[in-house]
Amino acid sequence: MKQGHLSAAIVALILSGCSTMLTPAYERPDAPVPQNWPTQGSYEGAIFEGQTPAIDTGWKYFIRDERLRTLVEMALANNRDLRIAALNVKRARAAYGISRADVFPSISATGTATHAKGARDVVGNQASRISHNYSATLGFASYELDFFGKIQNQTDASYEAWLQLAETRDASQISLIAQVISGFLNLAADKERLKLAQDTFTSLEDSLRLTLKRHELKVSSQIDVTSAQASLEAARVDIANYRTAVAQDENALALLIGAPVPAHLHPPLGLFDDATILEEVPTGLSSDILLRRPDLRADEHALKAANANIGAARAAFFPSITLTANVGTASTELGRLFNAGNGTWTFAPQINLPIFAGGRLQSSLDQAKVSREIQIATYEKDVQTAFREVADALAQRGTADDVLQAQQAQTDAYEKSYKLARLRYKNGVDSYLSMLVYQRSYYAAQLSLLSTRLSRQTNLVTLYKALGGGVSE
Repeated sequence: MKQGHLSAAIVALILSGCSTMLTPAYERPDAPVPQNWPTQGSYEGAIFEGQTPAIDTGWKYFIRDERLRTLVEMALANNRDLRIAALNVKRARAAYGISRADVFPSISATGTATHAKGARDVVGNQASRISHNYSATLGFASYELDFFGKIQNQTDASYEAWLQLAETRDASQISLIAQVISGFLNLAADKERLKLAQDTFTSLEDSLRLTLKRHELKVSSQIDVTSAQASLEAARVDIANYRTAVAQDENALALLIGAPVPAHLHPPLGLFDDATILEEVPTGLSSDILLRRPDLRADEHALKAANANIGAARAAFFPSITLTANVGTASTELGRLFNAGNGTWTFAPQINLPIFAGGRLQSSLDQAKVSREIQIATYEKDVQTAFREVADALAQRGTADDVLQAQQAQTDAYEKSYKLARLRYKNGVDSYLSMLVYQRSYYAAQLSLLSTRLSRQTNLVTLYKALGGGVSE
């Protein structure tokens, strides 16, 4: 008896070992990027450490503007793309539940009643030509014993697909938050550009009136008048273009938040004069933080699923054993169905040994192996892409303040030049064309300064997103 138990244990151990050996052991691929961020050249001063890495920094802490926080909350609640991503997770979870059910036998109860009339030549004249049969059974059919792990590997692959979509949903949230912030900043910038164009238009109207008076006094030429008119119309074109841009920014933001942008949540003029729209986030020194990004974690789950598919494909080469069994009762009379002596049972094991399948099994295994290699390459490429995203953002971060200071100094210089040129024109020292050159330079410098301020804030968003920030609240 003890020897029989020992033999059964040995067989079970061997079969369990076969199941484990068929599935490749998962190993995370080495990240094909440097261990640390670059620090030389334009990266100097861009990297600093903190107690909380960006990926663990909640978006409510990162966003300091209350209006923008409210817009992000609306987007997380109403955005349809994010809702679809969440529903995909639920669907994958249900698919995993279906796959996991294959590990267990499906037990069902069945009741049948059969009434048949036999032919006279078959049953004879004296026998009853009508028969009645009743039965009730409880059992399972075609339950496969998973000795080699095929079903378990298929279940594991389904499980990893579920987790992959869950990580993809988090990656979608990160992208959505970054898009809402960028949309808010773009709307603020275009409103500033519109205001600048309107102020410039007003200034050019004054210049045109002055030029017309000087032309009446024979002080200015017709060229000065036409130049003033052309500059005024150019400003009118800018106003129309920026009005369109503001409307399009509002539409884009409304699509992201899933509703029209409330008036009290619009960015105010002068938003970029406040340097506390967004919080600075630490980058840390090591690039290992990238491996926690949801999109890269999703790649890992896809790779684990590919591993499981190889195990399932290998298991298909081995015999499969299926069982069908039931117990019940049967009778020719419904009233005697559950009487003693009417019990029935069946037990039908079946073994299937693959011998020749035209190369189908080997091709399935080859396909699974190639799919895993594709997933490895995809993971490595995505790691490299993530590293580049952070490195690019750090390069811009390292020089952003210098660029902003230089652009501010240039704008201030052009402002002084324009004011002096305007004063000289009014006093009849210089021509209108000379003043116009300085006016255009000052206008272009103001637009460049605004773009630089926008770029400085957008860089914070890009870096926060590239480091995986935005999952936690």
